[in-house]
Amino acid sequence: MKTAVIYIHGKGGSAAESEHYKHLFPNCDILGLDYKTFSPWETGREIHEEIKRLKKVYDSIILIANSIGGFFSMNSEIADMVQKAYFISPIVDMELLICNMMKRANVSESELRQKGEISTAFGEDLSWEYLCYIREHPIKWGVPTHILYGRNDELTSYETIRKFADCNNASLTVMETGEHWFHTPEQMDFLDKWIIGH
Repeated sequence: MKTAVIYIHGKGGSAAESEHYKHLFPNCDILGLDYKTFSPWETGREIHEEIKRLKKVYDSIILIANSIGGFFSMNSEIADMVQKAYFISPIVDMELLICNMMKRANVSESELRQKGEISTAFGEDLSWEYLCYIREHPIKWGVPTHILYGRNDELTSYETIRKFADCNNASLTVMETGEHWFHTPEQMDFLDKWIIGH
């Protein structure tokens, strides 16, 4: 049985990060996707096309997705093509995250609707089209999923990740000293043991 493990990176990441997972899945082909777009509708399409391509070659597909890569993956209509998913610090409530950024930037909904796009002092662009898309396309997942969450995640609260895990029957592992970005030797060791344990 041929199995592919596909890695979907987060913001600022790359497909090269998939190399880290080769020793964890020695009997699988490990692939990374360097998507070229950054909206749920465009990136979701890229992910969908890649998974569809892999499905023709492999008997089984395992997904590993990091941060916004998890959000994009859940917007790609691949649930019927993936056997298992590992989410690392996934963005599971993008509407809440955007609304929090709007509060931080002191931007109202009416202002964003009127202007369409607004740049913020903290480097994130707010988009009315993006917000509307999220509201019109609620996440439907349904893939057996394991979630790794850092207690010090500054983008997603524990309550938000717990609610998502409960609603999607996903396992949730919390690293008390973990952050949104798992990158230190200690964090990566924890991540590796988490994957091996599931």
